[in-house]
Amino acid sequence: MKSIVSIHNPSTPEELQSLKKSWVLFLAVGILFVFLGMFALTRAYLPALTIKATWFFGFLLLAGGVGEIIGAFSAGRWSGTLFHILIGLFYSAAGVLILDQPESSAVNLTLIIAVFMILGGIFKIVFSLIDHFAGWGWVLLDGVITLLIGVMIYKQWPESGTWVIGLFLGIELIFTGWGWVMLSFILRRQKSATE
Repeated sequence: MKSIVSIHNPSTPEELQSLKKSWVLFLAVGILFVFLGMFALTRAYLPALTIKATWFFGFLLLAGGVGEIIGAFSAGRWSGTLFHILIGLFYSAAGVLILDQPESSAVNLTLIIAVFMILGGIFKIVFSLIDHFAGWGWVLLDGVITLLIGVMIYKQWPESGTWVIGLFLGIELIFTGWGWVMLSFILRRQKSATE
């Protein structure tokens, strides 16, 4: 039972106390991530980051597809073998296409992102208005913002395909870094066990 509690509450005083000595490292990592995110958001680097992220995504698809095929053959003959081989071939083909033309793939992925954001925003708005669950107002606000961002990306497409993925990655780096910085401040303020 103790392990279940620690899963739901990972920030126990003992854990925070053991991490306190690393607060400077966490602060340094956080500052590095924020700096990298801000650097990535520079107008000159957004297209390059978008292409690199798209290329990496293609590589992951290819590696996943090859892994799926290897797994299907190594598991022996069973009813799911053909399905897993076909999925592996699909992933591999998509990965090769993305790696072959990362620029046009970035533009196409941006369109997919815009459509998902528009549909996701509409779904959140409708769901929060129909079912007034706890916190529905925040979900409604999230839906409106998601819908507006999706529409803005779509309205600027295909030009948005050269910078949107890089923008999202830069923002993610900044927020991840800020999370590390905040954790370091929390750890620094922790009272030692002897106090």
